[in-house]
Amino acid sequence: MFRALIYLLPLALTIYAFIDCLNTPEDEAKHLPKIAWVFIILLFWIVGPIVWLAAGKLRQAPAGGRTPSEWHRNHRHEWVAPDDNPDFLKALKEENKKDESLLKDWEADLRRREEELKRRESGAGPEGSAPPAS
Repeated sequence: MFRALIYLLPLALTIYAFIDCLNTPEDEAKHLPKIAWVFIILLFWIVGPIVWLAAGKLRQAPAGGRTPSEWHRNHRHEWVAPDDNPDFLKALKEENKKDESLLKDWEADLRRREEELKRRESGAGPEGSAPPAS
């Protein structure tokens, strides 16, 4: 059991340091470029992870809600409540106009069908002609 722990502990430390290094933004890696840290962690699998965790990364809370991902860092949004967001309100108005026009079309189609059904029931054809003989 102790023999397995001797191998598993450095392996777990290496995996943790490797993932931590990959998730760290480039400008938060200290002393060396991030790619150099990756090689150090992988080549020196006992000393490399310890050095990375001790001296390789800026260990303070990043300002402005930074995340490891470059995409998230460059596309931050300031969240606004929906009733204060002018784009959301504009989209709602446009959607309401579309829904109203669709509803008017459906109502007109329903009236036309009801009138056609009344004409059929009263005995007159669609154009005032006699119903077809059966």
